[in-house]
Amino acid sequence: MNSQPSFDSEFKARLRELLIWRRDVRRFQSQPLPAGTLEHLVETASLAPSVGLSEPWRFVAVDDPARRAAIRQNFELCNAEALAMQTPDRSARYASLKLAGLAEAPCHLAVFADRATNQGRGLGRRTMPEMVEYSAVTAVHTIWLTARAEGIGMGWVSILDPSRVAEILDVPASWKFIGYFCLGYPEAEGDTPDLERSGWERRRREPLELIRR
Repeated sequence: MNSQPSFDSEFKARLRELLIWRRDVRRFQSQPLPAGTLEHLVETASLAPSVGLSEPWRFVAVDDPARRAAIRQNFELCNAEALAMQTPDRSARYASLKLAGLAEAPCHLAVFADRATNQGRGLGRRTMPEMVEYSAVTAVHTIWLTARAEGIGMGWVSILDPSRVAEILDVPASWKFIGYFCLGYPEAEGDTPDLERSGWERRRREPLELIRR
């Protein structure tokens, strides 16, 4: 049996720093990522926890210009609909937000959860089948932290129609869309969320109250 690793106080402090500096990036440099970067990130993501050891995450690297253009078109349509739903006092500020880096980011990655996977033999999914999707999200977070540690920015584009994305990328019907991600070197670094800097929302200054029962 391998010996248990020891994580000292310096490592713990650095880990907290990594969590603080993990940002949802929207502005990217055009510089491409080194060859094999996405493969490395996906390999690391496979270390994430999953219900019943099902490993239901599925990754699609979107390289084809036509598919990327279709994704951008869908984003623009969905974003226009979201803008129309804003209240008058919010619409101008919403319109000024940069909500995606689809045009600039050198790498596009779509993540799905395979709800039909037999791996794991259904363990832990009878009463909560959505655990498959939750497991895929843990893989996303693992990629996010790994990318940040290597100086790579990552942005989650959620203003998309899931069914249209699945159609554009031609994936199996059993794959549920989790998220579409832009990756690349960020234009600027910062430890404050863009939405806070823009005045859209503020992060909580006090920890959320822990409820005990």
